Amino acid sequence: MGLKLDQKGYESEQVAFIMRYDSKTVAGALLFIGSVQCLLGLIVAESLYPNYSVSENYISDLGVGSTSTIFNSSVFLLGLFLIACAYFTHRAFDFSLLSAVLVIAGVGAMGVGVFPETIATAHFLASLIVFLFGALSTILSYRLVKPPFSYFAVLLGIVSLVALALFGADIDLSLGRGGMERMIAYPELLWAVGLGSYLMGVSESLADPAKS
Repeated sequence: MGLKLDQKGYESEQVAFIMRYDSKTVAGALLFIGSVQCLLGLIVAESLYPNYSVSENYISDLGVGSTSTIFNSSVFLLGLFLIACAYFTHRAFDFSLLSAVLVIAGVGAMGVGVFPETIATAHFLASLIVFLFGALSTILSYRLVKPPFSYFAVLLGIVSLVALALFGADIDLSLGRGGMERMIAYPELLWAVGLGSYLMGVSESLADPAKS
């Protein structure tokens, strides 16, 4: 009788083990796909936009005109993937704060895709939300990973926040308005690619840092 109970307990642990692994892997895959497709969308849109300047043009200039479909859809998809990632991140780590921040960042990204810069107020608010909460997500994720990646995550988040403050103060450090805006967005996107890869490949034999 005791052996049967032990066997049932062991099987339950195995099922829980597999489910946790699946949630972590799915979260990583969603984050990786969402960020990579957004980066590729930016590259394609920049290449097709007539006389586009990485230094002088805002990123959201790509959301108006001939490249609007490419840019707006890729940013909207990024938002959807972030929200889905937040759900599976919560299942895997039970880290409510990070999950909530990811959802807010995702809503902001979707807003950027829906409201181009021609709709000034809505676009500004959506951009601020995705930049700010994207940076906060980057910093908070240090609890999910081990050094040295945890250090890199915090560093990238700080770089993004500092760039956001400088951008808001109209200080571009000779990078141009487009260059400074990219110093906000690119650290967050690079973090997302890195964390997605990390979560897909992390060993389930390791304890969750979020619960330590």
